[in-house]
Parts: sequence; structure tokens; C-alpha cells
Amino acid sequence: MSKALSLATLDQCVGQKLGVTEWMQLGQERIDEFAHCTGDDQWIHVDVERASRESPFKSTIAHGYLTLSLVGPAQLTTWIRPAAIATALNYGLDRVRFLAPVVSGARVRCRVKMVSVEAKGKGRVLITTETTVEIEGQEKPAVIANSLVMGMME
Repeated sequence: MSKALSLATLDQCVGQKLGVTEWMQLGQERIDEFAHCTGDDQWIHVDVERASRESPFKSTIAHGYLTLSLVGPAQLTTWIRPAAIATALNYGLDRVRFLAPVVSGARVRCRVKMVSVEAKGKGRVLITTETTVEIEGQEKPAVIANSLVMGMME
């Protein structure tokens, strides 16, 4: 892209990859913390011994919503901060698919692509991105989510 990334130039990125995050490990401690915060303490997430015996994955797995929660920080690092957007509000999700479980200890990263940019008037811009949460060493991603962010010009 020839121009600097900004809220005014994001429309030039439609159809393009915006960036990829670093690999991060989703370990049992983080899974347990998420379970504690959300109240979702289903055994497949928190009972290591039972999961090793009874789970088809032979391990605990990260919550789908824990994996989905990586989308927001991925957007911050791949395009919101680089574009110096001061006000970026979550506006919703158009489509989310949980395609593969993330076993405890697996490493994941997010690949973000620009889908659309739509001016909404009064300095507001609705930005739709597609984020794919990849699992290291696996072909099938954990999550693909189309999310909407309302960016506001100062």
C-alpha cells in the first residue's frame, strides 16, 4: 500500500491481509482462569485427569469463547494501532465458526484480512474483518470470525 495506514485509507485494504500475530500458547493456567472468570467449568476444559481418560482429544481443550477472545487483541495489533485509530468500538460479529478444538498447550495465532469498509457519516466508519485463528501444525483453523468495528475520526 502506497499511503500510510489510517482510518481514511483502510478502504484501500479491502481484500488484503492486514497482518498476522505472534504465536501464543493456550496453556491450562489460562484455560482455568477463563473458566473461573466466565463460570464455564465444564470438565473438558478444567479436569486434566478426566479429559486424558474420557475426552476424544485425550486432553483438556480451550473454551471456544476463549479462542474467540483472541480476535480483539489481534485487531489491535494488526491494524487498529498501526492505523492510529483513537476510537475503535466493537460493533458485533457477523459470522463465527468454531472449526477445530485447541488442546491445552497448543500454540495459536491470528491472521486478519480486511473484508469491507463502509462510511456511516459523522466521521464514523464500519470496518469488517475476517480473523482466522490458526493452530500450529494443523491445517484446520480453530476459529474463523467476521467481526465489525466502528472506527471514529477525531
